Amino acid sequence: MPALYSKPEAFSPGECDRIIAAITAVPSKDAMLVGQNEDHVLRTAQLVWVDDVDGLGWVMERLIEIVRKSNVDQFDFDLREFAESPQVASYRATDSGHFAWHSDIGDGPVARKRKLTLVLQLSLPSSYEGGELEIMPSAQILSASRSQGCVSIFPSFTLHQVVPVRCGVRHSLTVWAHGPAFR
Repeated sequence: MPALYSKPEAFSPGECDRIIAAITAVPSKDAMLVGQNEDHVLRTAQLVWVDDVDGLGWVMERLIEIVRKSNVDQFDFDLREFAESPQVASYRATDSGHFAWHSDIGDGPVARKRKLTLVLQLSLPSSYEGGELEIMPSAQILSASRSQGCVSIFPSFTLHQVVPVRCGVRHSLTVWAHGPAFR
């Protein structure tokens, strides 16, 4: 099983810009961790849930197809649903936006059933410095592609982080594919 599956150009630059424009038109919220607590040491970002934004239904349709294909080709997990709305995170240099090492399987019934994590890079790489998505499937750290429109998929139990943004803003969209809890 691969540690990281990438689909370059899964979304066009224009589509990424449409998503960013749509989410900036609605109020964002401080990122909360599972259990709805705020921990700025672990994570500093602003979030918008895609289900709260009009006109973005097409995004989930595309994501479902990408997850389906990657799961057939690479992971072979028992996936059954998308129990959570996709979220767009904005990591800003002014807030030292980041997300420390973590996995996406945590407390709560939904989090325990997360099988695959999908991250869509929305920002142009030249629009920010820092902010790399790093994945640590073993002793080796892998960097996800910074290319606008690239989708990175990895098992939700894999440790990963977003290093602090030093300049500009990094926008990314994350969604999880769910199935029966791992045994």
